Amino acid sequence: MYSWLRHAGSIPWKRQPIQLTFFVTRKCNARCPFCFYLQSAEAAEPDASELSLEEIRKLSRSLGPLLWLAFSGGEIFLRKDLVEISRVFYRQNRPAIMLYPTNGLLPELIHERTAQILRDCGNSIVVVKLSLDGVSVAHDALRRTPGGFDKAMQTYHRLTGLLDDHPNLELGINTVFCSENQDQMDEIIEFVQGLKHIRTHTISLVRGHLADASHKEVDHAKYEQAIGKLAANLRNRAAPTYRFRGARLKAAQDILQRRLIHRTLLEQRRLIPCYAGRLNLVLTENGEAYPCEMLAESLGNVRAYDYDVRKILRSEKAGTTMRAIRDQRCYCTHECYFITNILFNPRMYPALAREYLRL
Repeated sequence: MYSWLRHAGSIPWKRQPIQLTFFVTRKCNARCPFCFYLQSAEAAEPDASELSLEEIRKLSRSLGPLLWLAFSGGEIFLRKDLVEISRVFYRQNRPAIMLYPTNGLLPELIHERTAQILRDCGNSIVVVKLSLDGVSVAHDALRRTPGGFDKAMQTYHRLTGLLDDHPNLELGINTVFCSENQDQMDEIIEFVQGLKHIRTHTISLVRGHLADASHKEVDHAKYEQAIGKLAANLRNRAAPTYRFRGARLKAAQDILQRRLIHRTLLEQRRLIPCYAGRLNLVLTENGEAYPCEMLAESLGNVRAYDYDVRKILRSEKAGTTMRAIRDQRCYCTHECYFITNILFNPRMYPALAREYLRL
């Protein structure tokens, strides 16, 4: 397996992105009312300007080795060349972890393409995370997808058949915490605990600019209760964790991360340095580069920079944006960015060690 230790130099020197979030498509077969990405482009053609495979190959060459490659969307498995895209990044950037979030509405297709990715990307940890925001019809109602829960469970059962032959496969569940399901968190957590082959359960706080902001009217105490339950399950070994080496460290980081997110909610300010644009980068399906998902102004489009991400990051605009981020002119609760903000910040290591020892 590709080791994260290759990136140890990024602890003192934050010089190039090692975490890439790539929104491969806006197309989706669900209409979740809390999805900030689909709402941001309702008037746009869903695939009119998607980067081609050859364009992706070019921009991939301008990136160095990656620790974490997170595909996003839209429903990523609707992108017909997802397997080929994965192969490009695997060969050229050797990511230690490749993340594939999915709503699970296409069981056969997801199984088929995941199997191909596993065969082609044997040295990367392949994490498939199914979305589950309620149990049974509650999930369907919240995501406006009749039959969605049953299809997600079908996808789960199909993917479990790949586990024995592919030790680099991790199956997980992600739950969006929002105002509509915050009272069902105990039920959701207990249901996920009962899924034998699920290795991790993450709770992502609803985020972004939404047409209906009521989805973000969450009770901070209920969020604290939910993340406390997840932490207790990990400490009591009532919940399984990742199969890969370093699983205990990642579980400790998860606990610390959720606690920091809760404090950020309460204090409404950034608590630790953010490495957006330095260690983390976001790329959209049409080539726009952003330091993170939450900032609305693009650093530039790869098509205008000869598909060279390094040129974008060296631009005057990027420099101005990075300085604003370092000056703490923004804050957010984006879980993916807290990963690098914790793991690559030595000042967080004492707190991380305490959580590690408690597990």
